[in-house]
Amino acid sequence: MNSSKIDKKSLERRIDAALGRIPCELIIEKAEFLDVFSCDWKKGDIAVIDGTIVGIDGGLSGRRTIDAKGKRLVPGFIDAHVHVESSLMVPGGFDSVVLPRGTTTAICDPHELANVAGVAGINYFLEAATRMNLDLRVMLSSCVPATHLETNGGGEISASQLIPLASHPKALGLAEMMNMPGVLHKDPGVMEKIEVFSGGIIDGHCPLLSGKDLSAYAATGISSCHESTQYDEALEKLSKGISIWIREGSVAKDLNALSPLLTLARSTSVGFCTDDRNPLDIFQEGHIDYLVRGAIKNGVPVEVAYRSASWTVARHYGLRNKGAIAPGYEADFVLLDDVKQCSVNSVYRRGILASEMETATIPSTLHGNSVRASKPELADLEGPKGRVHVIEVKAGSILTGRHVENSDAPGVAKLSVLERYGRNSKPANGYASGFGMNFKGAIASSVGHDSHNLIVVGSHSKAMQVALAALIECGGGFCVVHNDEVASLLSLPFGGLMSMASPRSIEKSLRELRAAAKAIGCELDEPFLQLAFLSLPVIPSLKLTDRGLVDVDAFKVIDVRAA
Repeated sequence: MNSSKIDKKSLERRIDAALGRIPCELIIEKAEFLDVFSCDWKKGDIAVIDGTIVGIDGGLSGRRTIDAKGKRLVPGFIDAHVHVESSLMVPGGFDSVVLPRGTTTAICDPHELANVAGVAGINYFLEAATRMNLDLRVMLSSCVPATHLETNGGGEISASQLIPLASHPKALGLAEMMNMPGVLHKDPGVMEKIEVFSGGIIDGHCPLLSGKDLSAYAATGISSCHESTQYDEALEKLSKGISIWIREGSVAKDLNALSPLLTLARSTSVGFCTDDRNPLDIFQEGHIDYLVRGAIKNGVPVEVAYRSASWTVARHYGLRNKGAIAPGYEADFVLLDDVKQCSVNSVYRRGILASEMETATIPSTLHGNSVRASKPELADLEGPKGRVHVIEVKAGSILTGRHVENSDAPGVAKLSVLERYGRNSKPANGYASGFGMNFKGAIASSVGHDSHNLIVVGSHSKAMQVALAALIECGGGFCVVHNDEVASLLSLPFGGLMSMASPRSIEKSLRELRAAAKAIGCELDEPFLQLAFLSLPVIPSLKLTDRGLVDVDAFKVIDVRAA
């Protein structure tokens, strides 16, 4: 459901307030605001009642007046695609961190928790969305599990299980269709989901797809993609009717490559998203405000950047009363001290100052330790020796390269994925490069997209065993092992994905983890989420799941040994 009906009494109050018959609740005086429809700056007094803008012309009175002289007013930012779980914060924590930075609406896909807990994970986010200060909208997870090449804890979520959720007031449509081969090869389960949601909003996920394959993918009604990493790739998708969400997460960083897309003409179909962004990066750099700032620095016209950060996304998702400063639109807006620097002075959500809102309280409806694996034996963490396929990690990208190398060559680290949902499988073992030529120790995570099995990279089996044991004991999280002892640990006991601790506490732990990773020779700035994507078999070109080494291009498990 994309919008809610307005009752007669509310309509009458809007009319009376707009005509000056009754006082408004809030007036933003002397505002220079962005008209997203024309991409011009205009001056006026913004009048608000019942959380809705009813006037921009002036001449109205209000119970509260804010003098905006010398400042600029823009619509609240909308994150076009985010996994709240990847912020490592529970929804209330996420809310408290991103709303003050101007993000008033976010379109989330809860498939991380859904892969751990099944439909209960989606229901948790639907319920949480009704209690949050920012407007969280939920796309219903389409690929749980992402593929048949991995083991998850939530089982397979079918179209019949999604149908009852679609009527929830916070549900928008079908989330990112990651199973590209399933679409192109007309997998029955994939086809059923697309058919059920046809005519509505279906998000895409099609890295590097082009030509006839892209046309076939788009012909199903899939209408967005946040996985473009190259300008020409994104341009082709735009030409085939697919909206592009420029992503800048903690690992995948596409803003510099894709900023040239943002012209006035294309801004109707290009928006911003964070996808996976942790609290350390949010505190240090920002959220959607960081992308706006970066786009402007890259030469994107100011008006275009702010339009893409709001109205474009609202329009795509059918949120007809969001994304603009105009009568009838929700009073979600950001007051800026410096428009080019996207320097946020204050944020309003439905006409209420964000700093005056009470912290959202969202009770946990999921209990118990989701990590039910046993500590592996040392021998179980030994992969094949000799000439092997090596996953090449690329800093700042979730795409991986591949090459053949000796298993004991400099810069080649051991990589293992351990199924964590109690099936007592032995780990799958492989090799990766890119963590550093002097990498000595181990880094492990229970955040292993998308099935979230335990993943560990290390220089030797003992360090890897210690790291996995620590995560099993604490219920999941991030761990660094130095000299075969735990050097730093962040527990993520909520589904092995999120912490109930304060955002500042999580930030502090992430700083300590990054420092510990550097101390063991890791050369990656964000090794934990970088590691997390090494088990995602829908991102080219070589990944490791609990079932083995996956050639993503061929979409099958291959031998770690090279022929």
